[in-house]
Amino acid sequence: MNYALIAQQSSISEKQVRNTIQLFEEGATLPFISRYRKEATGGLDEVQIGAIKDFWQKQLEVEKRREAILKSIEDQGKLTPELKKKIEGVFSLTELEDIYLPYKQKRKTRASIAIEKGLEPLAKLIFAGNERDPEARTASYLNDQVANVQEALQGARDIIAEWINENQDARSRIRNTFQRGAVITAKVKKKKEEEAIKYKDYFDFSEPLSRIPSHRLLAIRRGEEEGFLSVDISPDEEQALEALDRLFMKGTEACKDQLEDAIADAYKRLLKPSIETEFSNLSKEKADLAAIQVFTENLRQLLLASPLGQKNVLAIDPGYRTGCKVVVLDSQGNLLADQVIYPFDKVNEATARVSDLIKKFKIEAIAVGNGTAGRETEDFVKKVLEASGQSQDIGLFMVSEQGASIYSASEVARDEFPDKDVTVRGSISIGRRLMDPLAELVKIDPKSIGVGQYQHDVDQNSLRNALDTVVESCVNSVGVNLNTASKHLLRYVSGLGPALAQNIVDFRAKNGNFKSRQQLLKVPRLGSKAFEQAAGFLRIENGVNVLDNSAVHPERYDLVEKMAKDAGATVKDLMQKQELRKTIRPEKYISDTVGLPTLKDILAELEKPSRDPRSEMKKFEFDSSVRKPEDLKVGMVLPGLVTNITAFGAFVDIGVKQDGLVHVSQLADKFVKDPNEVVKLQQQVQVRVTEVDLARKRIALSMKL
Repeated sequence: MNYALIAQQSSISEKQVRNTIQLFEEGATLPFISRYRKEATGGLDEVQIGAIKDFWQKQLEVEKRREAILKSIEDQGKLTPELKKKIEGVFSLTELEDIYLPYKQKRKTRASIAIEKGLEPLAKLIFAGNERDPEARTASYLNDQVANVQEALQGARDIIAEWINENQDARSRIRNTFQRGAVITAKVKKKKEEEAIKYKDYFDFSEPLSRIPSHRLLAIRRGEEEGFLSVDISPDEEQALEALDRLFMKGTEACKDQLEDAIADAYKRLLKPSIETEFSNLSKEKADLAAIQVFTENLRQLLLASPLGQKNVLAIDPGYRTGCKVVVLDSQGNLLADQVIYPFDKVNEATARVSDLIKKFKIEAIAVGNGTAGRETEDFVKKVLEASGQSQDIGLFMVSEQGASIYSASEVARDEFPDKDVTVRGSISIGRRLMDPLAELVKIDPKSIGVGQYQHDVDQNSLRNALDTVVESCVNSVGVNLNTASKHLLRYVSGLGPALAQNIVDFRAKNGNFKSRQQLLKVPRLGSKAFEQAAGFLRIENGVNVLDNSAVHPERYDLVEKMAKDAGATVKDLMQKQELRKTIRPEKYISDTVGLPTLKDILAELEKPSRDPRSEMKKFEFDSSVRKPEDLKVGMVLPGLVTNITAFGAFVDIGVKQDGLVHVSQLADKFVKDPNEVVKLQQQVQVRVTEVDLARKRIALSMKL
């Protein structure tokens, strides 16, 4: 493993890289390393550790490919000590493939056919450049397979073209030409203009490849995939040919004439298509990465959205024709009751039913889905609360329905509520999202939550891995209640996964609530390594050990008890009394395995045990005067909620059943490179309406008030 290279790529010291990779090799997870192994990593954060992991995995891919290439060349009997040393000194997949190219098993090529005809010696003469009259030399190469001079020279040029294509220096020079000046062009295919109207911006388009934004490139690629656009990536052809001429053009004028044709053929037929494919893939990877970063940042913000907490909740999934589906959930999210009401047809009956449910189940908050009829249902609930004098006591919240229908029809929902239909399950999801967005949203495929940008166009494995990493990070940063968490939430806890999560739930069902973290070791197949990785992120309220409801890892319990003993107090006293904590001098407890970073984390946790990093929920209301796009007027200033963030701006819900776009240029009075610098998901903002296009269903907004 080349630790120095990874250190250089990640701008992190070699020692930190080596220690971090060693922890991964020992089975540690990213959240665990970040939280509990700061001494080993030198205090690296999750992003830095994640970068090391990515570079490490890429190096493993290179090592695997290197072994395969060495074996292939050795099997051919062509592996010399010099070639082996050269291959072992390369740490780039591209360079490895360039070295391997001449040894790669190929289908029949024009060059291989010419070699079979005996024309390789002629090609060598021309390529060396010493022959004054190549045409005269062809006579000795004519046979029943080579009919004339032109055929012989063409075969020789075909062989030379393949040599040029397989030359490492040639490929490097053409790559540099692409790197400096490749331009991506797109054109609409003939007779596709009407079908391809949504790609009108790309009917006759060109832009330097190095400067094209990710969302534009992904849109072009989608148009190409759908058969509407022809796409090409090319540098200046004259510059590319000049680069090859400088490398290969030598010898007599007669040889140069043949070489010039061979070089042009090598570039157009072999090099250009090959390097174009490379750059097409590289640019797609780069665009994928940018789009995935947008998606992951949005997902992180959504998962860490403010929770209402454990309260008795009445949740409503609005609907006109089929009625509103109402459910009641207790403070743990368990279903207590479900009904269907018709507040727009049978107002009195619906009012009586909701009032009865509020009173009977001591409702503390009401969640209304923000889909069709959401605003109207919210108005109905407001009237019910005002009539009963409870509008100040019971919170009313609009909740995003995005992905609720996916959950309600999923196997997860069927397992949880096998005897309920999809509409009831959808209402339950809405209510639970209000109580704890993280615990509920982990049950849904992140791609269905609706906060991405071109999520169906990017590499799906890369997207899945990135999203899983974000979910894992969020779950572990918040912590999980061991006695109430679902298996879907537990699976993302460091060191667990689906099988152990199910075993924990089964153990809990059979033996009752966990009383201590140590009981985890009794869960089938949950060994010491999984316990080490998971324990610090699992919480037990009112457990045997007060530290079990904190982020202090069990491996440090003895240390905390020593601190308490030195202070002449119990651990509980230490957690409750600031004056006792102030007497602790962390330097006193430094050892070979515990440094200041860990000690400071422990003291911070003792001050606020099991602290939830998420902010408190704030109430929000749309402007009551606007309900649909037709109500909007240019110049209106309205409250809104940020629903999605992309590279080109932010989408904001202003309560008209259609989000408006605040373009990146309209986010602030200063230049904004990244919208995340200015806005966050679910942020409450004030926006000004700048354009309403009803025909195209577009609303343009500005935050430059």
